[in-house]
Amino acid sequence: MDVQRQGVKKRKVIRRTVIGVVLLGAAGGAFYGVRQLKPALPSVDAATVWPDTVKRGPMLRQVHGLGSLVPEEVVWISSATDGRVEKIFIQPGTLVKPDTVIMQLSNPTLAQGMLAAEFDLKQAEANLQDLNVTLQSTTFDKQAVAAQVSSDFADAKLAADRDVQLARLGLIPELDVKLSQSKARQLEFRNQLEEKRLGIIHQATEAQLAAQKVKIDQLKAAYALKQQQVEQLRVRAGVAGMLQQLGGTASAGGAAPPLESGQNVTAGAILAKVAQQDKLKAQVRITETEAKDIAIGQPASIDTRNGIIPGRVTRIDPAAVNGTVLVDIALNGVLPPGARPDLSVDGTIDIERLNDVVYMGRPTVGQPNSTVTMFRYDPDGKTASRVTVKLGRASVSSIEILGGLKVGDRVILSDMSQQDAHDHIRLN
Repeated sequence: MDVQRQGVKKRKVIRRTVIGVVLLGAAGGAFYGVRQLKPALPSVDAATVWPDTVKRGPMLRQVHGLGSLVPEEVVWISSATDGRVEKIFIQPGTLVKPDTVIMQLSNPTLAQGMLAAEFDLKQAEANLQDLNVTLQSTTFDKQAVAAQVSSDFADAKLAADRDVQLARLGLIPELDVKLSQSKARQLEFRNQLEEKRLGIIHQATEAQLAAQKVKIDQLKAAYALKQQQVEQLRVRAGVAGMLQQLGGTASAGGAAPPLESGQNVTAGAILAKVAQQDKLKAQVRITETEAKDIAIGQPASIDTRNGIIPGRVTRIDPAAVNGTVLVDIALNGVLPPGARPDLSVDGTIDIERLNDVVYMGRPTVGQPNSTVTMFRYDPDGKTASRVTVKLGRASVSSIEILGGLKVGDRVILSDMSQQDAHDHIRLN
């Protein structure tokens, strides 16, 4: 017969309650422990970061810019007169000498004007010869008249002297003496006039010849000008170099209009551009924030990607365009093979040498004389912590440290903006 057990149900309730309390306590303890754990550090692949070490010593301040090689001397050839392009002999890219003919223009009106000027000059020269002959003939006639008057005066004077002696002897009346003396005085006065006339006839002749010569000189100048204008229709390079362009300068947003045979051009129109190949300079654009420290005469180096050429700053544009300043650099070295106008180059200008400063490589973020945050390696070398760094003067690849780091610290220079939410990272 079964015996009924007393209190079994009660004991089951108590056991379950105890087990529940224990489990609940364990769960609470585990939750509390998890709450007390620190979150895991974000991981960064060490191979993807750019590290550097803080150093102390001399630092060369440099600024860098992109630019191109340009000729020191560019000759723009323009049309002296209106004309029509008859023939183009050479194309851009051709080496030229000063007397190389680039193209031939035509202007019928100008050619006719030159012929007319030539005929006018020849007519004036013929008139000069005719005038010279006429004046010589006139001079000879005046000299003959003067000689006759002089001879008549001499005869009259002799006759007067004779009559005076005859009158003293009583051979002729006194009236004949007076008549012969009057005639002699009249011829003497006329002789004096003829001598004066001969004195000025030479001056009159020279004056008329000089006036005609001036007219000839004027016609010669007009003819020479017409000849020069006709000669300029045969367009020459004028300097040794390379023909770079045919036609005018490029319009805004487009290329220069081509120049073709049969095209009409006006006086002053650009016909060609010639640049000297062996006399080049570099024009480099520097950001306006860095250009303030550039000065005339500072050393520079130009990388043509086929060699580095030393140079010096010769000009700084006073105006900034699109945030950059144009700097001209004269090249002192021998041009490497392939150097030509419009070749893209990299320019580096030496600003100053700092003898004893704390510096590091230039980070991807942070401007000179600013404060930035960056990651510094921890002593274990496996983690890095964010620190505040005060930056000073900068160069192309290095920058001065004014505070926040010390010599020997290792820092990350690459962009870590993805970790802005974290002050510590782990490097794997």
